[in-house]
Amino acid sequence: MRVSPVDVDVIGIVVPTRNEEHRLPRCLAALEAATASMRTADDSAPLVRVIVVVDRSTDGTLRVVQEWPGVELVTSDAGRVGAARRAGVDHLLRTAAETTDLRRVWIANTDADSAVPADWLSLQLSHARSGVELLLGTVRPDPQELAAGLLAAWRLRHLIADGHPHVHGANLGVRGDIYLAAGGFPDAATHEDVRFSTAVRRSGALVLSTGSSPVLTSGRTTGRAPGGMASYLRELNQVEISLEA
Repeated sequence: MRVSPVDVDVIGIVVPTRNEEHRLPRCLAALEAATASMRTADDSAPLVRVIVVVDRSTDGTLRVVQEWPGVELVTSDAGRVGAARRAGVDHLLRTAAETTDLRRVWIANTDADSAVPADWLSLQLSHARSGVELLLGTVRPDPQELAAGLLAAWRLRHLIADGHPHVHGANLGVRGDIYLAAGGFPDAATHEDVRFSTAVRRSGALVLSTGSSPVLTSGRTTGRAPGGMASYLRELNQVEISLEA
């Protein structure tokens, strides 16, 4: 397949969140650091927009977003991460389309309980410019939140290398026109990222799975989305306990 370089005018970072007032500041600070790092490395770096979707929060999450400078707020009452991601992307594309061809809009996705590394946006931009249409990254659980045995078990089951088989909404990028052509994130309570990536692959888009720049994510075993990372870690922990018994 011949790949043509693509200019990027806007990177929109979409962050769904529910009841994450204590973890969200780390996420937003990491995005600020990644933006600054990209701008330091590239004088022609595009506009960056951070869009936080507050979905049915009952704690101080909304206040954190309102008080954080430069962040765009979208609210949702759906109670489903797929709907929240979709609402954030819809807001981005609707407003960006007023001035920009959606081929030149890159949608970077992460989660409120995660922290991207400093080179994350630079990597996303490089691949977007090279013609990649869907970028699938990896994650690593926070070692401060996991017992050593559980962390070791997770590492045995996850490949952090180019060509990995994983899909994580906390580390996923897609071009704006490709997102729309694939139908967007489904309104689902879980696995919206997997279902979306499957639709993109079926469309014949150029998909790249990278092991570079893994995103640090929560190692908790009680999470917000049923069937999400926390549920997986909880089930993995039960397997490890059974094996030790």
